[in-house]
Amino acid sequence: MAASVQHTQGTGLVYDERLARHFHAWNEDFTEKPERILEPFARCQALGLVNRCCRIQARPATESEILILHSRDHIRLLKETSSMSEEQLKNLSQMYDYIYFHNHIYKSAQLALGGAIDLVDHVVTGRLRNGMAIIRPPGHHAMKEEFNGYCYLNNVAVSAKLALDNHNLKRILIVDWDVHHGQGIQSFFYDDPRVIYFSIHRYEHGIEWPHLRESDYDCVGVGAGRGYNINVPLNQVGCDNSDYLSIFQQILLPVAYEFRPELVIVAAGYDSAIGCPEGEMKVTPACFAHFINLLSPIAAGKICLILEGGYCTESLSEGVALSLRALLGDPCPRIEKTHQPCLSVMETILNVLKVHRQYWPSLCYQGVLSLGEKPSIPSLLRLPPAPGMTLRTIGKKLGEMPLLQDCYDVTEHDMVKEALCQQIDDLIRSTDLHIPKHKVSLVYDGKMLLHHDTTSGGFEENPDRLIQICKNLKDQNLWDRCFHVQGRPATEEELKLVHREDMVKKVKKCQNMQEDTLAKFQTLFKSVYLCQGTYEAASYAVGSLLNIVDAVVTREAESGVAVIRPPGHHAESDSMMGFCIFNNVAIATKYAQKHHNIGRVLIIDWDVHHGNGTQSTFYTDPSVLYISLHRFESGCFYPNGGCGALNRVGYEEGTGYNVNVPWSGGVMGDGDYIAAFQQIILPIAYEFDPDLVLVSAGFDATCDDHMGGYRVSAPCFGHMTSMLKGLAGGRIVLALEGGYNLENTSEAFASCVAALLGDPCTQLPPLTPSSRGVECICEVLDTFVCCFRGVGCICEVLDTLVCCFRGVECICKVLDTLFCCFRGVECICKVLDTLVCCFRGVGCICKVLDTLVCCFRCVECNARCLTHLSVVSGAWSVYGRCLMHLFVVSGAWSVMQGA
Repeated sequence: MAASVQHTQGTGLVYDERLARHFHAWNEDFTEKPERILEPFARCQALGLVNRCCRIQARPATESEILILHSRDHIRLLKETSSMSEEQLKNLSQMYDYIYFHNHIYKSAQLALGGAIDLVDHVVTGRLRNGMAIIRPPGHHAMKEEFNGYCYLNNVAVSAKLALDNHNLKRILIVDWDVHHGQGIQSFFYDDPRVIYFSIHRYEHGIEWPHLRESDYDCVGVGAGRGYNINVPLNQVGCDNSDYLSIFQQILLPVAYEFRPELVIVAAGYDSAIGCPEGEMKVTPACFAHFINLLSPIAAGKICLILEGGYCTESLSEGVALSLRALLGDPCPRIEKTHQPCLSVMETILNVLKVHRQYWPSLCYQGVLSLGEKPSIPSLLRLPPAPGMTLRTIGKKLGEMPLLQDCYDVTEHDMVKEALCQQIDDLIRSTDLHIPKHKVSLVYDGKMLLHHDTTSGGFEENPDRLIQICKNLKDQNLWDRCFHVQGRPATEEELKLVHREDMVKKVKKCQNMQEDTLAKFQTLFKSVYLCQGTYEAASYAVGSLLNIVDAVVTREAESGVAVIRPPGHHAESDSMMGFCIFNNVAIATKYAQKHHNIGRVLIIDWDVHHGNGTQSTFYTDPSVLYISLHRFESGCFYPNGGCGALNRVGYEEGTGYNVNVPWSGGVMGDGDYIAAFQQIILPIAYEFDPDLVLVSAGFDATCDDHMGGYRVSAPCFGHMTSMLKGLAGGRIVLALEGGYNLENTSEAFASCVAALLGDPCTQLPPLTPSSRGVECICEVLDTFVCCFRGVGCICEVLDTLVCCFRGVECICKVLDTLFCCFRGVECICKVLDTLVCCFRGVGCICKVLDTLVCCFRCVECNARCLTHLSVVSGAWSVYGRCLMHLFVVSGAWSVMQGA
């Protein structure tokens, strides 16, 4: 029977009321009940989601489809339940673990499986972009010829196998976030390298059902499938958003980007949600939308969610609805700021990395040292099982089971049920589900073309940059899909939010200067050209960006892009430099905080050059988190000197709120930038919990841009943009900075706009970071450890010196020059080390010398700060550095990282 589809594109939805016909006839309180689909569907209707979906009518799976994984005896026995008496159903139920049979169970299981198969088929073939199946009974525990755990036919596994066979797919990623391990899915694909099975489940060293030895982290697959089975066992209850997001960031996303699946299927169990008595976890309903947002750039957005568990109907219903909402492209609801994951989860992550790093180069953030060193968590030296545990194994018969099996401790749950229900109600009421009228606002004004080089100096920053971007947006049919905002000039008061009055007046005077005077005037600044139209163009760049901020902050639009020039992130409060006149993004940040009462602003600067002006503007400000990914080359790349160094972490109250990712050596590409997002940017950003995200969107790191020399692809910028959409309720504004290969810059900008509009991201090739990229990421993490966990922070001394000298332009330039020149001179480093030892008793000189040593010897210094993990077991050994805990007292980062 062919599926009945109402539309030909969009988000698919499978739901059929016939799936509510079966129930537990002799236990009315059994948790697997019809309300599990009735109430989530009602919630989706209440939020207006159902009518926005492409409905797929469930149909019975055929026997040939079922036989692709299940045996004939399995089907025969399930079919026979349709005519059994209640006594026969009871007797049969006692032969299996946590199973009840009903006269309608066979037809329900057929319908559920048929709906799942058709949903996957429509997504794989491109008739639908993504979709969700609100179905029951669940399926991920069902084996080839064994019913268990409320499961009869394995919906996810059969759908995946048919996709492999019928559509010749080569790679499928199955993510199982149900709180129970899906041993059925695992067993079907345990030796198959075409399928990654990734399961995050409650385990408690085997105490939690299904009590299987095969559910632990060291069960990685067999034969060709080794490394493709990834179990993440949670060994304590109460794991929350922070714990789950850390697992996504540290393990799932790196592996997924390296594996490059053609399809993602989620075994979507919501028993990990707060309030579920079987899970006892604390994931909020809104967090599931964030999971989907993180997975959405993968597989060109081809994601199918198939309902598994979830037994608190309130949190289940909300989790399902917010998941469907995310698939439809609505902004992710904000969640509470994250915190340091619990020790048990950190131990699990380390253990997973320990056994899987040999299969996945993307999990390569651990070094190799001597065998004698011990980890900070002693249990990392052992392999499962935990001492004293008696565990089951897959396929071993259990004998007769009790007719009534308790799914959880009813008495204990009743004691906390009222408080949990209240907490869920509070979460639902406080979750902002407002959808702005417009998806993306865009600003452009021809006035910004007035700024041009009149001296034939060959400057790469020219009006053609904007012309090409606008043309490409129109060619790709993105221009008309945006809400266009009128440009305007900034007022002098707005410019003075960041810049000194005398600087604003200097720029304004350009309007009345003759060309020969302008030519002389511009030589006073570093890499800047000026003309009579400079002030008007630069003023329009700022004012136009402020109008976009207005549209996004007032929720007229969900996000915004500013096609503006001249760029701004190099501009200091008192000086122009690096093609930059006024600091557009810095002014926009101050403006949002002053005029819209925005509290915390995250600035991501992915221009290939360090945004020295933006950094200095907010260096002591804890309300602004500035993160810059830039080419540094040990201070020898523009803007030169040490401003973009690792140890520039902020000062005074701003300590910890300035994060530099300074690439040095090698040619960085997609793998390095995606890795930096996963390992550094996302964990810190989720903990910062911004109210607004501003991106200094420079595209000079793209391929064939001779100003940058890197190889970041245009689609990669779309992926980075998509990852940021989970922050600040989707309030993201991109402001053009650099980018001088006209074709690639316009393509990269278009990728970002498409991502904000909700279009699928172009699939990237398999990604792993380069060795130099890994080194840099580790150094960034080590620097944070060194700065924030040390008693006398070396960085504070350095920042004090920088602060003192900052006002003296001549001294500052000398220091920057010396920094650049002397970093590579080993002799000077040795002299300084010697002097430090000699002058140790002289406090002031010692601090200065220690600071210089930090400047000149940072790589060696950081290397000494590392903690290392070495593991030996039997015939094999795994070496790895322990995960560092980026910990900052009083409000900075406590996120756990793979350093």
